[in-house]
Amino acid sequence: MGRWSYPRSRIRMLLLENIHPAAVERLTDEGYSVETMKGALDEDDLIERIKGVHVLGIRSKTMVTPRVLAAADRLLAIGAFCIGTNQIDLKAAADHGVAVFNAPYSNTRSVVELAVGLTIALMRDVADKSAAMHQGQWNKSADGSKELRGKTLGIVGYGAIGSQLSVIAEALGMRVIFHDLSERLALGNARRVRQLDELLAEADVVTLHVDGRRENTALIGASQFSRMKPGALFLNLSRGHVVDIGALAQALGSGRVAGAALDVFPEEPRTNADPFDSPLRGLKNVILTPHIGGSTEEAQEAIAEFAAERLLNFMNRGDTTFCVNLPNVQLPEVSGGHRILHIHKNQLGVMFELNRELASAGLNILGQYLKTDEDIGYVITDVDRDYDPEALTALRGVSGTLKFRLLH
Repeated sequence: MGRWSYPRSRIRMLLLENIHPAAVERLTDEGYSVETMKGALDEDDLIERIKGVHVLGIRSKTMVTPRVLAAADRLLAIGAFCIGTNQIDLKAAADHGVAVFNAPYSNTRSVVELAVGLTIALMRDVADKSAAMHQGQWNKSADGSKELRGKTLGIVGYGAIGSQLSVIAEALGMRVIFHDLSERLALGNARRVRQLDELLAEADVVTLHVDGRRENTALIGASQFSRMKPGALFLNLSRGHVVDIGALAQALGSGRVAGAALDVFPEEPRTNADPFDSPLRGLKNVILTPHIGGSTEEAQEAIAEFAAERLLNFMNRGDTTFCVNLPNVQLPEVSGGHRILHIHKNQLGVMFELNRELASAGLNILGQYLKTDEDIGYVITDVDRDYDPEALTALRGVSGTLKFRLLH
């Protein structure tokens, strides 16, 4: 590290929601100051705690709002140690020059395996039979119990999870159809259907694996349940707000839907100590799990390692590969010079002004990288070490600057 470097031990990282120790160890080993908390923080508490924090790590419960970002006086990056980022206002983060990273693939297998297990359990009425056994009731019967083999699985959302589920379901003898708004390569013998209604009418099991975007709110409601094949099964392991829970309860009560398994809910307790309630409680052949799709030891460790590595790549060399709200730039290690990181609004004249100030400072440019999207520009400049650090002051004042950082 050069003589102008900001000591890593003074860079504060706050990890909430009981993030796996592998992340803490990885970040600490790099010399950063890491503080951990078991639970989530509400908006007001987070506003108080975020002051002076350079890196924030969260899972799905902590909401990073514009108010939080406005109060974050030192924040450089946010790590979402999960798949989704809908708990973070990505545009507000970008407007403050804060990079957001997640772990989009690390718990894929865990969610897929739970979906398969829940489907089998629903097909065989395992949950109700087990509950009866615990009450001392012996109910040995084949009525209503079916095999997976030969049944049609309808997958809504054919991304990383949906496509992997497709392969495993087919290996178990199921026929697979899927619906996705994006063009997706069908794996194996899976068949794409263009209309959601077509999938609902044809599938024996409907399983949701869509993302948490606002447009997916109430994607499945009374109208969609009425179009499902009578006696079909329904699973949601994606996001709670994509299903109208009241409509599902009615569909279960009428027998239109023969069973359901949900791992996510529109409103979830913030901590394990808070109560849970739902219209689905107590209904026949309904399995409710507390958002544990990705909660396996293997998945949490993989998420910790992946997200921590993304944060380190950004903090140590400015790399934004896999960043979800800033232009993605893959960078080599800093070698033989200093690296100037400049995140700015994508507006006319920024690069001209920035390069003019670099030239005025007499800096010898070793390399320069630029990537822009519709709103944000990210320019990385490697320069020789031989310069007066005061010459960099003018770079912070370039019009449109959101974040300025120097790496040695």
